[in-house]
Amino acid sequence: MRPLASGKSNGDETAFPNRIGCFVKGLPQNRYGEVQPAAYEALLTAMASGKFSDFERIPRAGGRRLSNPQSAYAFHLEGGDPHTFDIPPAPSIASEDMHFDAAEIYWQALCRDVPFADYAKSQLIARAAKDLGVTVQSIFRGPTKGDQTGPYLSQFLLKPIPYGAGRIEQRYNVPIPGIDFMTTIGEWSQIQAGFVPWLGATYQPAPRFILNGRDLAEYVHYDFAYQAYLSAALILVNANAKSITNCNQFKSGNNPYRFSTVEEGFVTFGPAEAADWLGRVSTAALKAAYCQKWMTHRRIRPEALGGLIHQTLTGTRQYPVHASILESAAVHEVFERHGSYLLPQTYPEGCPMHPSYPSGHAAVAGACSAILKACFDGYMLLPGCVEPAPDGVSLVPCQDFAPTVGDEIDKLAFNVSMGRDWAGIHYRSDTIAGLKLGEDVGISILQDLAQTYSEDFPGFSFQRFSGVRIHIAPDGETVETSS
Repeated sequence: MRPLASGKSNGDETAFPNRIGCFVKGLPQNRYGEVQPAAYEALLTAMASGKFSDFERIPRAGGRRLSNPQSAYAFHLEGGDPHTFDIPPAPSIASEDMHFDAAEIYWQALCRDVPFADYAKSQLIARAAKDLGVTVQSIFRGPTKGDQTGPYLSQFLLKPIPYGAGRIEQRYNVPIPGIDFMTTIGEWSQIQAGFVPWLGATYQPAPRFILNGRDLAEYVHYDFAYQAYLSAALILVNANAKSITNCNQFKSGNNPYRFSTVEEGFVTFGPAEAADWLGRVSTAALKAAYCQKWMTHRRIRPEALGGLIHQTLTGTRQYPVHASILESAAVHEVFERHGSYLLPQTYPEGCPMHPSYPSGHAAVAGACSAILKACFDGYMLLPGCVEPAPDGVSLVPCQDFAPTVGDEIDKLAFNVSMGRDWAGIHYRSDTIAGLKLGEDVGISILQDLAQTYSEDFPGFSFQRFSGVRIHIAPDGETVETSS
């Protein structure tokens, strides 16, 4: 029996009576984005009761519907229930801790069209790195060793994906550069009320490999929940690394069939099981994330924070946004480019219709990374690394780069999660919290699954994002040790 999570939020919901620090998109509101009190109270009533009838009474302003708030009450029969996982409170809009979150997403909006391969020579990237207190090499990257080395993109977003008798080249439809949305207060106000924009993105004439932040944002605009991780599994199952043996089995040192001369794994310890696990942990991770989003945090989305910043700096309204955010060089550079302090968006509709904290994409990434690491040997080297050619239509060898499978899984998880930040719809703290939450969910399910085998199975062993080694024994007992 796992205890309930603490349910501690950042306090913005009660600190600011007009709920300006909370997610209110799609609810009736005035032109400043301030929600009608009765509408927000109806949301709180529904969240307290969990009754479908109460959710149906929540007033709506525009055409878009709220994204599944009742899922906060779902539970799961494998691993921990969604309400048993905890994450720390998000930074308050009035705190200095919010400065990096806000400054980074404004810089990302400015840097979306800079090719990842050109960071070292970009003056814009250099200014962003200096302002954020990071290096040109580390800017917009994640905290793990895998994130910090080699090309910005994981090999699993570049290599061709074996798919049955064919293969899928990872060229995608991407928007043309320089087209951002929600940069005027009129458009911003309509979108906050939940109205569906009539304008859409304009795309490049031909698909290409992901070259920059805008491309990555578009990839995570339309991906299905565990798409990137299923692709990674298919790539790994069919990899030709000399150190990988028997591609019909889990490529893990803990696979009991790895050196068998009689049997091989398929239903258990094989690709069928790996593919199934990725799907089942994705749903569990999303349930945990939505429980946190709707039940506890109800955090304001970046686009709505941009409205608070714009209206405060233009003197239309005065909101308690921390002074360091209002003074951010990125915020003022956005004004020079667009004529407003609003956060430019890559998606015409802006963010989804659910709160910001934690990121659902990140929660799925964390859970699926645990499965991939349990199924594949994280210490093996990934052969034949590539990177996009400057025109994005072909791949070229990536010289002097031979990452481990574990490091590239870490990079993939952060790439996909950060793609939503590149779009302007999440903060880094959403991403970090979501990755940890999803990883915890994935581990809890592995703890239950480890007890279902009849094979002589030593358990699952892999390295967490934090660098800590974890071993899940066949009885579900779990030990973590420093790497």
